[in-house]
Amino acid sequence: MAPVSSPILVGLSGGLDSSVLLHWLAEQPTIRAQGLRALHVQHGLHADAEGWADHCGELCDRLDVGLTIVHVDVRSDLGVGPEAAAREARHAAFAAHLQANETLALAHHRDDQAETVLLRLLRGSGSEGLAAMRDTRPFAAGRIWRPLLGTPRADLLAYAGAHSLAWIEDPSNQDTRLDRNFLRHRVLPVLAERWPHATAALAQSAHWLEEDATLLEDEAQSRLRKIIGDDPATISVSALLALEPAWRSRVLRCWRSSLGFLPWPESAHVVIESQLLVTRPDARPEYRWPGGVLRRWRDRLYLDHLRSSLPEEWRCDWDGRATLELPTGDSLALQPALVAGEKFRVAARIGGERIRLPGREHSHSLKHVLQAHGIPPWERERMPLLFAADGELLAVADAVLSARWLREASVHDCRLHWHQHD
Repeated sequence: MAPVSSPILVGLSGGLDSSVLLHWLAEQPTIRAQGLRALHVQHGLHADAEGWADHCGELCDRLDVGLTIVHVDVRSDLGVGPEAAAREARHAAFAAHLQANETLALAHHRDDQAETVLLRLLRGSGSEGLAAMRDTRPFAAGRIWRPLLGTPRADLLAYAGAHSLAWIEDPSNQDTRLDRNFLRHRVLPVLAERWPHATAALAQSAHWLEEDATLLEDEAQSRLRKIIGDDPATISVSALLALEPAWRSRVLRCWRSSLGFLPWPESAHVVIESQLLVTRPDARPEYRWPGGVLRRWRDRLYLDHLRSSLPEEWRCDWDGRATLELPTGDSLALQPALVAGEKFRVAARIGGERIRLPGREHSHSLKHVLQAHGIPPWERERMPLLFAADGELLAVADAVLSARWLREASVHDCRLHWHQHD
């Protein structure tokens, strides 16, 4: 039964596992009463992909279950293999379509769990990685549920036979060039010859490691709360250095995960320890991976998505009536927009600018003002400067406002808003 009384969305590929899961759930009146529907993600990676979608539609029609088909583009710029890229696209589709307090039911079984444990062992994962897949966990607006995680694939085959179920066989599942398929077809059968209960033992180990990982995660979150900044995307370097190295690594992973960033390689922690946590005060070290960028400035680490800077020579005229789209994908707007329109110039910072702040008689170097405001250097490179028609600097994005801007904005009762695109 479901872990909670909530509607259920089944991730339906049309293969054996998800077909059995959908049929099993559809046979239960209590599940029907809670609400049951299915989602098929069409990756477009196989020639017969449309036929798979048709098969899923026929199965759902027979079971009287609503079906949503989502077409996705699998990105090739994530720095990961095709399997992982397809999984990211699939999970993004699940997250987008999962409704509030709805449960996403996935058909991973005991053999899948054993394969995952072996894969992560070979990648040098720690305890949380070796805990492999959890039977339940929060996800997007609801949660993930894997009710078949303790069930061997042989039982699913028997169930499908007993109920005359048809399913799709993905030809790529036989390709042993893929790591998981190599383990499934070449490694696990050999292990089973000597240890018949190998998959059950690996899955059981994952269960015990999950308990350990949960306890460690709770402690890591407790330690993270003590060093996180007012901005949750920053943490204190000195507070991190006060922790033992093993806890530093775990707290950093907990922090990254809490902000929704893709995992970085295991080797990242060596680089972070040697180049970001121990560095000169005036240095600007950073660590980049396909999921984002980790930077050090002063006594803080900053976690962010990879963003582009404004081109140095970029500038344009703006009347404040409509939202101004910037080359970085960010935007600048007046709220409410001006009706009559003004003559502004918006430009990238090139150096040497000065601004007069409220309560000051003289202007100050913009460089020193930005430093005093604690704005990191990479963010300054993205921030648009707003100039009056006579060339006076009025504002730096919506972070630093001049005395003149505050005076004139109060007349129009409007506010400057800089929206950063993720």
